[in-house]
Amino acid sequence: MQNFDAPQKIIITCNKWLTPYVLKEVLALGYTPKITFLTGLELWGTLNDCIILNMHLRCASQVLYSLKSFFCDNPNNLYDAVLTLPWQNIIAADGYFSVTSNVYHHTINNNLFANVRVKDAIVDVMSNANGNRPNSGNDMQGTVIHLHWKNENAEIFIDTSGESLGRHGYRKIPGKAPMLEALAAATILATNWAGQTAFVNPMCGSGTLAIEAALIATNRKPGLLRNNYSFMHILGYNHAFYTTQLQKLFDVIINKPNLKIIASDVSETAIKNTEANAAMADVNDLITYQICDFAKTTLPTNVGVVMLNPEYGLRLGDIDELEETYARIGHWFKTACKGYTGYIFTGNLALGKCLGLKPKKRIEFLNGKIDCRLFEYELYAGTKRVFEVK
Repeated sequence: MQNFDAPQKIIITCNKWLTPYVLKEVLALGYTPKITFLTGLELWGTLNDCIILNMHLRCASQVLYSLKSFFCDNPNNLYDAVLTLPWQNIIAADGYFSVTSNVYHHTINNNLFANVRVKDAIVDVMSNANGNRPNSGNDMQGTVIHLHWKNENAEIFIDTSGESLGRHGYRKIPGKAPMLEALAAATILATNWAGQTAFVNPMCGSGTLAIEAALIATNRKPGLLRNNYSFMHILGYNHAFYTTQLQKLFDVIINKPNLKIIASDVSETAIKNTEANAAMADVNDLITYQICDFAKTTLPTNVGVVMLNPEYGLRLGDIDELEETYARIGHWFKTACKGYTGYIFTGNLALGKCLGLKPKKRIEFLNGKIDCRLFEYELYAGTKRVFEVK
């Protein structure tokens, strides 16, 4: 039986450039990371800590609990090292497990081969221990084991998350080129918006930004929207501990009757999709929906943040039309959004120049494989100044 109170190295992974926002969340939970890196951070904790982290983190991908690190220079080294672990105390005899990996070694040209060697060792240990061969596959619905192997250093983890934490579970209708939920949450955290002022999201698409804003403002954690994690399938898992943590998530929800979140889109279908997704996230009543051109979006007097994620022209949209659209957004910012802080998230920096405004900040993000920026604009009330982006 795995000891859920045994401290060990924990690696929290995330997409590139999201580490600062994961770090902010981890610190807020009272943990002290040992190191940070481009795609995550390392801390010390227990499997019970992994449960808490999984249920709270908006911007992370996986929470990995280390089992063993070892020298590894070929697939036989890998098999032999995995064979030394007491898998019969981690995976149920009639259980189901998956193996994932990141491998950077000259003997491996396909990660699936490394995964098979790990699976073989696990099955051999469990067959020898109790005579049963556990089922395995790739759908990550049971216990998930992760291998990280780079050069001659390898490490085996329990992936306590399973399916990526970056997907928050409410978006059943994704729409066109949707933004990953973890990325959307990070862009909102980057604005330091805390839900005390208005959040306006024209061109809302499937509503991810507006929904994440509602979740953040009311302190609704991702654990409220998910009922299966890999940690639930580890021997020794205490369901009572999980239910206690789940109740705590309900207890800390903040009621904000004056919250102003506006989601608008010219497409009626987009608004219907946003409403459906928001209902899945249990925030439908916190968002005001409008079917209109972005420039006709209602702007509450309680000025706050206005954020748009227009098309980039890389996969969608015509560049000439988008240049005109971006120019219109810039004009709308200057003439209608005075007092607000404006944000444009784009993967086309050339189109960003069409806004005709000088950004106060340029914050780096990655949307899939697309290099993106979140541009911040201070839209001073009463100013007529227009700047060209250099």
